[in-house]
Amino acid sequence: MARWAGWGAGPAGAGAAGGPSPVFLLAALVACGAVSAMLALEGRILPALVTGVAAVYFALRVFAGLGRKRE
Repeated sequence: MARWAGWGAGPAGAGAAGGPSPVFLLAALVACGAVSAMLALEGRILPALVTGVAAVYFALRVFAGLGRKRE
């Protein structure tokens, strides 16, 4: 068993099942991008940057293979 099982505590944690699916990560990417754009249009720059960074993170998880490798 892997030393670190994921987000939860131990082998029964939420990450033990393999982590979030690519579909979920893509949905999170799209949602973060949309929220970031709306916040930027309202002139709320700091929250727009925070959600933009989250969108970049989800893009890296989906397209660059960042995160736990599937076996």
